[in-house]
Amino acid sequence: MAAGNLRRAILKLSGESLRGDSPFGIDWSVMSFLAGEVKEALITGVELGLVVGGGNMWRGAEAEAQGMDRVTADYAGMLATVINALALQDALEQQGVETRTQSAIDIRAVAEPFIQRRAARHLEKGRVVIFASGTGSPYMTTDTTAALRSVEMGADLLLMAKNNVDGVYDSDPKKNPAAKKFDRIQYIDVLNRRLEVMDSTALSLCMDNDLPIRVFDVFQPGAIRRILEGADTGTLVSSALTAAAANG
Repeated sequence: MAAGNLRRAILKLSGESLRGDSPFGIDWSVMSFLAGEVKEALITGVELGLVVGGGNMWRGAEAEAQGMDRVTADYAGMLATVINALALQDALEQQGVETRTQSAIDIRAVAEPFIQRRAARHLEKGRVVIFASGTGSPYMTTDTTAALRSVEMGADLLLMAKNNVDGVYDSDPKKNPAAKKFDRIQYIDVLNRRLEVMDSTALSLCMDNDLPIRVFDVFQPGAIRRILEGADTGTLVSSALTAAAANG
């Protein structure tokens, strides 16, 4: 077993995290930073897969609000995640990290098709696997993709990376300075409180499969590595039993 008793983890990065302070697109200094954080995390020996969103390129909900067909808008969003995945793959490889991108929609000129056994084999060989194109189906978010891939790959932990927010709060800490941070919280409480951790479909999938979620600020240097080494960083979302065990 690797450091922190973890063998395999999935890291969810939002598309918005890739744009930095820009309103759109990719900030390459941010991309380089995130690639460096992933490289450092691999020192722990934990196998790591990535799921990346596409919100810096395309927002399907906004396109639908302007009159676009929802299914078509969602497929366009899947293509946006492919752009981000390829950029992230390049950033990782420039830092010497062997990487494979797998796509849930057929786009073989630039990415492997998602095949669970092949992805698992890549991870076993120490490669980082980037899962692109969401689930391959419309009406599903990349949060749901992260939960689904985590379960499919037998991950021990899902890391939900947030942008300059260091965990789960009872209200938006950017709007409410008195917002209370949770060190640990149960899945059902997140659902009942309607806290903005991930969409309800993704959270329910994690709850049904007892998959712990660690919510943290990805822009705190070394955070991914510390979590994989067992540090109590950010907020742990888990079942009542797991939360009780984590409380010691």
